[in-house]
Amino acid sequence: MIDKLSQLFDIAKGSDKKIAVAAAEDEIVLKAVKEAIERDLAEFVLFGDATELKKLCTNVGLSEGFKIVHAASTSEAVTAAVEAVACGKADLLMKGKIKTGELLSVYLKEEYGLRAGRTMNLVSVFEIPGFDRLLIVTDAGMVIAPSLKQKVDSIVNASKVAAALGIDNPKVAILGAIEVVNEKMPATIDAAILSKMAHRNQIPDVIVDGPLALDNAISEEAARHKGIDSPVAGKADILIMPDIEAGNIFYKAMVFLGGALVASTIMGGKAPIVLTSRADSDLTKLLSIALNVLIAKGASK
Repeated sequence: MIDKLSQLFDIAKGSDKKIAVAAAEDEIVLKAVKEAIERDLAEFVLFGDATELKKLCTNVGLSEGFKIVHAASTSEAVTAAVEAVACGKADLLMKGKIKTGELLSVYLKEEYGLRAGRTMNLVSVFEIPGFDRLLIVTDAGMVIAPSLKQKVDSIVNASKVAAALGIDNPKVAILGAIEVVNEKMPATIDAAILSKMAHRNQIPDVIVDGPLALDNAISEEAARHKGIDSPVAGKADILIMPDIEAGNIFYKAMVFLGGALVASTIMGGKAPIVLTSRADSDLTKLLSIALNVLIAKGASK
């Protein structure tokens, strides 16, 4: 089982996976690509304006381990990158200089066969200073107000990331502000339903409990203090956030206040998507590439 994100580099090293970068004309993305190639994590196909890409590659010192495929427009680059994944010429997709929604609108077209029948969402893995294990968290940036069905899909997506990290039967905490069901707080009702669904194997290969407040989910001492007897309380591997606000605040608090390292992926389709933001550190971008390569390796077994 992986307990440090830096271990991703060793496990992903020497991978034969190929990453299609959609609209790759972005120095920040290309710097991440360069570092990934230098660490022997993957090969890359860069889709975009060939003249601009050659200039940018020179600027960042990127000279090997990649191929450029010319596209006359951003939309053409995105379509070509998605098609490369759909037909098996690439193993996973990476977002370049384009909005996430524009990329997903092409990825989800039925003609490409990349849908897996689940909601797609952002899954992030945190290494938090002073904490004894990695925490898998969803969703900090895509699904605004998840329905019960979308929360089920979120658990499944997160559990697949957990499997890639070597965590069997992950413990899943459905978070809320309190640890009891309150009819005025819909998140607590969803949590209770999800717990029962998992108990009856409607959500397989996971141990689910909720509602749990954050302290009860991650601290055994806090759970004991409140008299919570649960296989998940204090031991959670996965945190399911009630909505995007909670997820986004948690993400940024961990990174900017807690000094956490993080790697992220978009799950729910047949191939993972590497999502990097301009606000992410270079290390976060590199860790995200390594995580997605590892997930793709597991999916191909």
